Amino acid sequence: MHLDPDACYHAVQSRDRRFDGWFFVGVTSTGVYCRPICAVRTPLQKNCRFFASAAAAEKAGFRPCLRCRPELAPGHSLAEMSSSLARAAARMIDEGFLQQHDLAALAAAVGVTDRHLRRIFRAEFDVSPIEYAQTQRLLLAKRLLTDTAMPVGDVAYAAGFGSVRRLNSGFAEHYGFAPTRLRTRAAPVSRGDDGATLMLGYRPPFAWHALLDFLRARAVDGVEVVDAHSYARTIALDYAGRRHAGWLRARDVPQRHAIALTLSASLVQAMPPVLARVRRLFDLDCRPDLVDTHLGTLAAGTPGLRVPGAVDGFEIAVRAIAGQVVSLARARRILARLAAAYGTPLAQPRAGLPTAFPSATALASVDPQALSGETGLQASRAAAMVEIARAIDAGRLRLEPLVPLAPTLAALQALSGIGEWTAQYIAMRALGWPNAFPLGDYVLRKRLADHDGTLPTRHAMATRAEDWAPWRAYAAMHLWHRDDAQAPTP
Repeated sequence: MHLDPDACYHAVQSRDRRFDGWFFVGVTSTGVYCRPICAVRTPLQKNCRFFASAAAAEKAGFRPCLRCRPELAPGHSLAEMSSSLARAAARMIDEGFLQQHDLAALAAAVGVTDRHLRRIFRAEFDVSPIEYAQTQRLLLAKRLLTDTAMPVGDVAYAAGFGSVRRLNSGFAEHYGFAPTRLRTRAAPVSRGDDGATLMLGYRPPFAWHALLDFLRARAVDGVEVVDAHSYARTIALDYAGRRHAGWLRARDVPQRHAIALTLSASLVQAMPPVLARVRRLFDLDCRPDLVDTHLGTLAAGTPGLRVPGAVDGFEIAVRAIAGQVVSLARARRILARLAAAYGTPLAQPRAGLPTAFPSATALASVDPQALSGETGLQASRAAAMVEIARAIDAGRLRLEPLVPLAPTLAALQALSGIGEWTAQYIAMRALGWPNAFPLGDYVLRKRLADHDGTLPTRHAMATRAEDWAPWRAYAAMHLWHRDDAQAPTP
């Protein structure tokens, strides 16, 4: 990726948060690399080298700054990832893909040969995928050593090193000191019985309370708890050959432009995918400067509004099906019964969070009539849930970011009970498509009505929404947020 040195240096001088995570600056006089927002005295331009990734800075011999902490920088948004196969591969590495698969599998996952992946990855990040993965492991270990009281052995495994010896070797080779040195500097955030509490950075502004309002209105009893300042939920996922289930809690720390995330001890060994899913859930990698500027007056009332993503794509599909036509309150009751009947009970539950949402595998073997009777769900919608569960469980359908968009939408709408509105909502939240827009949504139609209350036609809505492309999903969130009544989709 080409970086203009003068533009980068100007961003460093102004500590412009719009560029946080977009590049890193290595300072030759200190041997340290920083985020462009670092609060230290601005170095002379002749002493600055600019890098497209933390991995490239470390490969060039620079150590991470202990003040601005490059590991806390936000990443690239899904919109940016989808336009670059190299960035898509990087996101998969961030989620721990190479902890379970080899480079050939990563290349196949993004649809190229491993040779081509190495070529485009180096062109984008100035390092190989393996070098990038090694830096991500080191930075995660650095974060855990600095912010938590986790034993060094647990840190080594959580970050993907597999042993303390390999962790020590990596730190000695790349940073020139032992991991325990960070413990002497740190004032750990986490010292209780919880597994870990650490910070996840974002680019301001961040409309945290508006996001909480959206999630609170759709919270499923037994799975989610939302109070005035925080969001908590259960989560279950497969990682490194094991099933991990636990709970997490997030709260905003605006003075640090970060989310404080607490994880149960049972999730610590699945740290990379859990952190990635939380970043998607809260849309932490969003570029609000681009989105809000493009939406103009629509975004002026709530700058920094995010599109909530998903910790599991299947869950979003089930929520969308449950919310078809029925009221939000009824949909929540149906989903709570569904979770209680088919979810994964936590071994060590937190108050109000006893159960993880059912997996596609769990519902794939359920008889639709039994599901309807257990939950009160209409028979046709119960059948739709089971059908989509079976498609995902069999590998015929993937509901996650960076999957091919058009084939996925077509596959969704080929299933019974999934129309364009439901598919667009799933694309918006599960696939992370920023240009999704559920045209048939009643609240959106109402917000776009004429002055006399006449509701727009689908064609008129589509024409109006084109003004907001490629950020139509954010426009939908602003329109829903403006409405006194919540949108009818859980």
